[in-house]
Amino acid sequence: MIKRLHVISILCFLAGYLSAQHPETDLPRYLSEWEKTQPITPGQESELGFTAPPSVPVRTMAEWEELQALVITWRSQPAILTEIVRAARAECRVIVSCNDQATVSLAQSTLTGAGVDISSNVTFLVVPNNSIWVRDYGPNCVYANSVDSLYFVDWKYNRLTRPKDDTLPSSIAEHLGVPLFTTTLAPDDLINTGGNFMSDGMGTAFASELILSENEPGNEYNVTAKTESDINNILLDYMGINRYIKMEKLPYDGIHHIDMHMKLLDEETVLVGQYPEGVADGPQIEANIQYVLSNFQSSFGTPYKVIRIPMPPEGGQYPNSGGDYRTYANAVFVNKTVLVPFYQEQYDTTAQRIWEEALPGYNIVGINCNSIIPSLGAIHCITKEIGVDDPLRIVHKPVELVFVGANDPWKCPIVADVQHRSGIAQVVVKYRRETEPVWQTLPLNPVNNTDSVRFWKGEIPNQPAYYGKMFYYIEAFANNGKSLARPLPGPDGPWDFPVILDVSATDEAPEARLLDIYPNPARAITLIPVSADSKTKGSIHIYNTLGQQLATIFNGEFPAGQSNYFVDAARFAPGAYFVQLQTNGRSVLKKLLIR
Repeated sequence: MIKRLHVISILCFLAGYLSAQHPETDLPRYLSEWEKTQPITPGQESELGFTAPPSVPVRTMAEWEELQALVITWRSQPAILTEIVRAARAECRVIVSCNDQATVSLAQSTLTGAGVDISSNVTFLVVPNNSIWVRDYGPNCVYANSVDSLYFVDWKYNRLTRPKDDTLPSSIAEHLGVPLFTTTLAPDDLINTGGNFMSDGMGTAFASELILSENEPGNEYNVTAKTESDINNILLDYMGINRYIKMEKLPYDGIHHIDMHMKLLDEETVLVGQYPEGVADGPQIEANIQYVLSNFQSSFGTPYKVIRIPMPPEGGQYPNSGGDYRTYANAVFVNKTVLVPFYQEQYDTTAQRIWEEALPGYNIVGINCNSIIPSLGAIHCITKEIGVDDPLRIVHKPVELVFVGANDPWKCPIVADVQHRSGIAQVVVKYRRETEPVWQTLPLNPVNNTDSVRFWKGEIPNQPAYYGKMFYYIEAFANNGKSLARPLPGPDGPWDFPVILDVSATDEAPEARLLDIYPNPARAITLIPVSADSKTKGSIHIYNTLGQQLATIFNGEFPAGQSNYFVDAARFAPGAYFVQLQTNGRSVLKKLLIR
């Protein structure tokens, strides 16, 4: 079900008016001019927090993992917060942080007046705060020994004029009974913000180089000067991050938080904001993504997949010409729902389609963010996820495609990494052909059975003479009775892969051979060499990993000997492709990576 919730214009106007009238109440995400005139009050360090790192290995949660709660701070933007609560409470508990009891009453009356049921799944806490931007100062979720126990990690907040904000993690930790670890004492006193941090749940994290400049020698926060190696070690010790990828700051994003232009959708897919060529931060965003694609692979050892989504203009203007920093990437996962900032219908419909195609089965909820985006933030910035106490973790590299000979049976291997602190009782794969509505069940078997079984393996069984799309998802059952699917929507949003006919007809030696493609990985002009024993007719095609034919490189007669054919890799988006040589009823396939 797709919802598009637009805040009525009068409420947006009122929120903007109130913000202008009360700068100390409605602070922007950046440091306001009013704050620059105020004295700095030292933050109150919580007695609850441990100032040494956890004594056991920890793993930082990915945002798409299962949530027990979503935290917001009720301070400004009531119309947007109302729609967040309306959508999120259907998926998990919503914790509403309020500065005092009067704010609790105001929040409750606002929500009930808008028809939001607050009788269940909504909790109001009196917690001192200065601003709405809980993403940046809220607690970060890590798990001891990958899935055993939930811990919180709290960095030092980079807004020294907002000391109350920096105490919220300890209040949430006390409320939920979660151990809190803080980077507050030298040499581990680390300045960092949640909007400039993204984790894949497997030990890789992304940030802009803001993390380096805010902790460098002579920094304005009076924290110990740190090298990049020092920062990496702190993230490793406190959060289990063993690969910390940092990108150049953007010239028009005044806060330099990566959540304003990118979003990890899974372990190997990145949603990236895209401007028209040469506009605003477009060139630097593209340079950063190319840097990542050229130097890093996903935690599966595969090239990152990039999905582009437009950065829409405001009044026809982009940030380089005075327009707001509108972004569709500043979204938050709430279990099977994704809350996405919306602005204007002519652009929102495209963004909705891209999100739906990227995450089939998820409930994409659009919330009008015109009143908040001038403050350099949107949905992700004003929410903070709290993972479940007992995660059932399923990690799987999805199958991309299968090439199969005519009338040949084929099998598809499935491997999953599955964990729960009580142990795993069973793991199954549910699968079906696109042409058949009924799901079949395939039990997976444990690999290297030990006290802490992690890997489970099996094969989707023989599917003779079927060429089309296959759907599948994984379901796991823990020893304590808990069950979970991956992808989270299960049958409503399964993975899929195409089965493509390989037209090889005999086992005789092929009349033509596809030699090694060079360079591979490729960025520009790429050589596709073919060797033929004699003149023979054939063709060369490019396929994507969905099995869709994207281009025909050659169609005609190959001469005897070696002949060379060329493709401009710059025509294609970065990712994995397949080059297919077809000659007289036979085909040969080679993989091509484009950076």
